[in-house]
Amino acid sequence: MNVVDSSAWLEYFANGSNASFFAPAIERTEELLVPSLVLYEVFKRVLQQRGEGHALQAVSVMQQGAVIDLDVRLALLAARISLERKLPMADSVILATAQAFGATVWTQDADFKGLPGVQYRRHKS
Repeated sequence: MNVVDSSAWLEYFANGSNASFFAPAIERTEELLVPSLVLYEVFKRVLQQRGEGHALQAVSVMQQGAVIDLDVRLALLAARISLERKLPMADSVILATAQAFGATVWTQDADFKGLPGVQYRRHKS
């Protein structure tokens, strides 16, 4: 199972230099878990940069995976992870979702660098 974080989705949609690294995780939709918080972050950024039509299109692609809502169990796990790893809220929710489902996180967010269960690729400017 795979969890693709917001930075990786945005890189994929922009066809950035790391898009091909994230494509296999995104395109294997039967193995894709999408935290609802990632939907929020990607929709907001695409809406801001490209408009509502593009933002809705992005969310439609993302919903091909299984959307995972933030429930009590994941919220508490994320809070523990945030304290232990000193991660921001969104990152801890993403990591908690992956851990709860035995999934790998795919990212170019340096906050995840070196964490177990993470496939990190440095963002190339």
